[in-house]
Amino acid sequence: MNATQRNRHAALLKSAGFEDSPALTVQSTDGEIPHGRELSFAWLTGTVMTGLTSVLLMGAALYVSFQGQASFSTAYEALQISRPKAEALTPTDLSAKTSRMRPVTATRSDLEVIEASIRETVDGRDMIRNQPFIRIRATLATAPTSLSDGVPDYDPVAILNATQPIEATAASMDINTDVYGAEVEGEVAVRLAAMPMTFVPPRAISDQSAAEYVRSVVEATFFSEDETPPTLAYAALGPSVRDLGMQPGGTTLGGVAENVTVVPQTVQAAEATLGRSERILTMRERTPLNDVMRRNGFTDSMITAIDTTLQNVFPSTDLPSGARLRILFGPSRTSNTLIPYRLSIYLHDDGADVDVHRATVALTDKGQYVLGLAPAEIQFPEEDTEEVNVANLPSVYRSIWETGRKHDLDDATIERIIGMFAYDVDMTKKIAAGDAIEILESTPDAAGKTELLFVGLTLGSTTRQLYRFGTDDGVIDFYDPDGETGKRFLNRRPLEGGGTLRSRFGYRIHPIFKTRRLHTGVDLAARSGTPIYAAGDGVIEYYKWASGYGNKVEISHVNGYETAYGHMSRYVDGLGVGSRVRQGQLIGYVGSTGQSTGPHLHFEIKINGNLVDPLSVKLPKDNVLPQQYEAQFHQTMAQINDLMAREPAPVTVAQATTPTLTP
Repeated sequence: MNATQRNRHAALLKSAGFEDSPALTVQSTDGEIPHGRELSFAWLTGTVMTGLTSVLLMGAALYVSFQGQASFSTAYEALQISRPKAEALTPTDLSAKTSRMRPVTATRSDLEVIEASIRETVDGRDMIRNQPFIRIRATLATAPTSLSDGVPDYDPVAILNATQPIEATAASMDINTDVYGAEVEGEVAVRLAAMPMTFVPPRAISDQSAAEYVRSVVEATFFSEDETPPTLAYAALGPSVRDLGMQPGGTTLGGVAENVTVVPQTVQAAEATLGRSERILTMRERTPLNDVMRRNGFTDSMITAIDTTLQNVFPSTDLPSGARLRILFGPSRTSNTLIPYRLSIYLHDDGADVDVHRATVALTDKGQYVLGLAPAEIQFPEEDTEEVNVANLPSVYRSIWETGRKHDLDDATIERIIGMFAYDVDMTKKIAAGDAIEILESTPDAAGKTELLFVGLTLGSTTRQLYRFGTDDGVIDFYDPDGETGKRFLNRRPLEGGGTLRSRFGYRIHPIFKTRRLHTGVDLAARSGTPIYAAGDGVIEYYKWASGYGNKVEISHVNGYETAYGHMSRYVDGLGVGSRVRQGQLIGYVGSTGQSTGPHLHFEIKINGNLVDPLSVKLPKDNVLPQQYEAQFHQTMAQINDLMAREPAPVTVAQATTPTLTP
């Protein structure tokens, strides 16, 4: 650039307001007056720190906002000094629906003792005596608490041990469900004898008179001019206006809304983490406060701290009939569970027919329970309720553990219950509000041990029932109403922990070739080296490298079933083509060999050479009750069903409600 061009550019810059000055410098100013081109490191550092602080504060505010909390303080809501009175609000009030309201489900937690007259044979005589049973009817837990701390990780292979038939011992064989038709006091001995022919009563009606009656009825049906409905007809009468829903005296048709699903107005992505939930409980009889707290996720240390805090304002250790508890749960800072933030006690005033607040304890930031103010007033519902975080409902596996421990089931019994349904139910799937479980047990023996007699699991609109039954060879197992055990012929997730489902069966875009192809199995992601087991008993037909599959194993089972396992990191020593394996036997380890984007098991099932979806195909049961026991088994089912339908004995330990779901 020559001098003329340089001067021209300088003139243009000057006319635009710019000045041709020396560059910025970090040196001190020349002279007493700075020239505006000095840089201050202190000013620059302060500006950067201010910006970073602002970003952090804004991020924290957004995080707290999305969590639906007003503060990081654990007991902020519980310890407010003053709060404006809110209008009475029922948790199930549909008119109060807002974008932040969570659905509320009615909960049920019945642990009842029922009694029945049982018939048994003693020294050749039939003895009838009253025998108690324990019946549990409860909705599955919708949130994890400290009750499920220490629950083992779900392992579909480990459940094989839990589903093995029960060894017939003297104690297990003594369990009797032969319900006698009449109630007795104490013990009654019954002796059966043939009825003398002289006791047989004569017929009350002859064949001729019966025929005359039938003819008269038929003639009256088709030839009578009477306007009254016929006594016998071969088709049902047509529907009347009343059957269609016409209201008496009205002009509009009524009816019952069907096929309607009630859901929260919005479900934010932030609700994917554990949020706060309030549980409302009603005491149906006098109950120890500590027992109620223990069954609702309070640890022993929490109970001790609360007892100490309440001793001056609520010294009673029992809750009378009609008392209510409001328990506010919130996420724990140390585990993925909910912990009690606030506990409020209300006693019912029969004279005024109101629930009076007696005491509230709340958790502080320091982890201590202190006395707090009463929460905002609400109109208590008739049934027990609990707020539901729809986006973070627990898995079926975790929920059964939580519910079982809440009702004092031992771990072995809970594992057996899970094992009995694990072949039909995806235990990693989330439950729905209203899912329930029913259990029937014998009363504890001298050692405090109970025997499981019946389990019914309701998930959505499907109910699965399993009944205890013993055969003459001394084998005791659980069978569904069709006489089949819950154990399936093949395991759908044959690796330790069950893996994480990454890709389902069906057409998809191939992750490597980016073309639409049929995915012939399911991909179960797991850490490299995770053990892989045989899905069922069979013979190894293929045991080497296969293009695309990497290290692959194929097993042939009976009745035309085949399974395949791909992308293994390595095989198990001692196996090969022709080796016979049993269900649950180790055959290899998870890897990423062949055409794979990460460590996982590619699992396939073929039936008569046709590929099927391993997760949804209907698989045959592993064991079926012999036909010779059919009549006896149906009698056992009828007796257990009778026990499940009986009214509880006067002594009960809970309440009865009907599960519903409302926003």
